[in-house]
Amino acid sequence: MKIVVYAICKNESKFVKRWYDSVKDADSIYVLDTGSSDDTKEKLKELGVNVYEKVFEPFRFDLARNEILNKLPLDADLCISLDLDEVMTPGWRKILEDNYHGETRVSYTYNWHIDENNVPDVTFYLDKIHTRCDYKWTHPVHEVLENINHNETRVTIKELVVNHYPDKEKSRSSYLPLLELSVKENPEDDRNMHYLGREYMYYKRYQEAIDTLIKHLSLKSATWLDERCASMRFIGRCYKNLNRFDEAIMWYEKAIHEAPYLRDSYVELAMLYYEKEDYLKVYTYLKQALTIKTHKKSYINEIFSWNETIYDLLSIACYYLNLLPESLYYIDKALEISPDNERIKNNKVLIDKILNQN
Repeated sequence: MKIVVYAICKNESKFVKRWYDSVKDADSIYVLDTGSSDDTKEKLKELGVNVYEKVFEPFRFDLARNEILNKLPLDADLCISLDLDEVMTPGWRKILEDNYHGETRVSYTYNWHIDENNVPDVTFYLDKIHTRCDYKWTHPVHEVLENINHNETRVTIKELVVNHYPDKEKSRSSYLPLLELSVKENPEDDRNMHYLGREYMYYKRYQEAIDTLIKHLSLKSATWLDERCASMRFIGRCYKNLNRFDEAIMWYEKAIHEAPYLRDSYVELAMLYYEKEDYLKVYTYLKQALTIKTHKKSYINEIFSWNETIYDLLSIACYYLNLLPESLYYIDKALEISPDNERIKNNKVLIDKILNQN
């Protein structure tokens, strides 16, 4: 089997060695540099990577990825699109060869966020491994692979794992105009409408975010309940930031109704009530969240729904509700996940002291 790895990059010198070491078992490696001013290109060339250069004005992710895809050898069996801030885990080639049986596209486990203890806390399946001549990239940003031969077959290989270690200093400034362009090019694309609304929220352009996310919900193609739920949560989050709490609560409740099997809406609504010091509602919604045991592998997942946050807030709510033994129980649960959290440890000392006095 001939396996080729390819990527686009710009000013990612600090990632080159780690990235290369993770993919060096490929038959060949190709990278398109889109305008680096550091020594990214030189480092890649020293390692034997096939490096091409092209600057796009204006820049689009799909054009850049298609440019390097078109440089790959036509006899490649599989092509792996892997950015320089991503890492293939050891043994990946054998896992791929043992589980691949001629499908056009391969999904794998993608650890999008890894905490300070190197434990993945946002994981989903990604599918950027594909056959050479069956795909092209589409959309200016949040680009996706589109099957051009109408012959797609898929396999999911859970044991194949890619870790993401993003550059926290890298700007997202290009995302918003590219998302606006993407929606302008295809206003019926529900995925990019959702992303655009989310991006407005990140920029604190809350009313534009609300309007755009409502547009997302109105699209006939917007049928994925998880993403619809996220749009509703984001609308609630925007109203919360606008101090319009009744509307925020309404949208969080809509989100719960839309996808009651996801923790995120319960937790966000509880967080709003925590700010309002309504500890009984905090307690009620977080207890409901804890009844949901299935952690779906989706990019929709919120970190706060599965880390120590629920137990931490429950312990505080129980304290104010004078449920001190239960408060201590949830503190211990929180510390199991975040043992070095000084504030939570101090809360434990306080509750222990009160209980011992009684």
